[in-house]
Amino acid sequence: MEKIDFESLKALFDRDGYVFIPGFLTAQEVGELNEKLVGFIGQTVPSMPSGEVFYEDKSDASTLKQLINLNCYDPYFEKVLKGSRFEELATGLLGEMVIPKTLEYFNKPPKIGKPTPPHQDAYYFNMNPPQAATMWLALEEVDEENGCVRYVRGSHQLGMRPHCRTSVAGFSQGISDFGTELDRRNERPYPAKAGDLLVHHAMTIHRAEGNANPTRSRRAMGLIYFGESAQEDVAAREAYQRQLQRETVKV
Repeated sequence: MEKIDFESLKALFDRDGYVFIPGFLTAQEVGELNEKLVGFIGQTVPSMPSGEVFYEDKSDASTLKQLINLNCYDPYFEKVLKGSRFEELATGLLGEMVIPKTLEYFNKPPKIGKPTPPHQDAYYFNMNPPQAATMWLALEEVDEENGCVRYVRGSHQLGMRPHCRTSVAGFSQGISDFGTELDRRNERPYPAKAGDLLVHHAMTIHRAEGNANPTRSRRAMGLIYFGESAQEDVAAREAYQRQLQRETVKV
């Protein structure tokens, strides 16, 4: 791709709460990533703890929907996350040095891939200030039929919305009052091709529909970077964990 214009991208990121960068990776680079992922899923996933592997149907390995912390298991993915163009971009968008946190894999299997509930990543992160960037890289063509990402433009400037328990594995919390007139007016879908990159601020509201296509999957890679200024809010994290425990007991 062409040299990144960090100044222009940061202006859009600060205004909208996200940016869309077509062709961030070449077809060859995406091909290599997909090849590495196939090997990782076949060789490493069976030995990963259950808290880092999520399926639509736990009894069916073909319904794999999410993997967490790939960088902790394979040096290839560690290099993708750290000291890479992705990290350089996160630094430019947040306007400060960043701390690479995790590399994830997402999928919505054909016909059964469930919707991703509307949420703000900062609700999960429990940090103050909520300075973080999440990247979503398409590994294949994604459109409205198989569940493209949708952003509420400018929502990162409006504070934290109330969240509540969801039934979606890997996304335990979702915005409880989503669907206001402001949400509907400012929401934008982002179809993407393999190699296209979306980056959003931790406070930006986003979601995705389920996969209604009978044959196509919806595979993507996620990377998370915290700004150096972000400090863990211990009290908030402990309160969040207590809330999860209470909700789990009720379920």
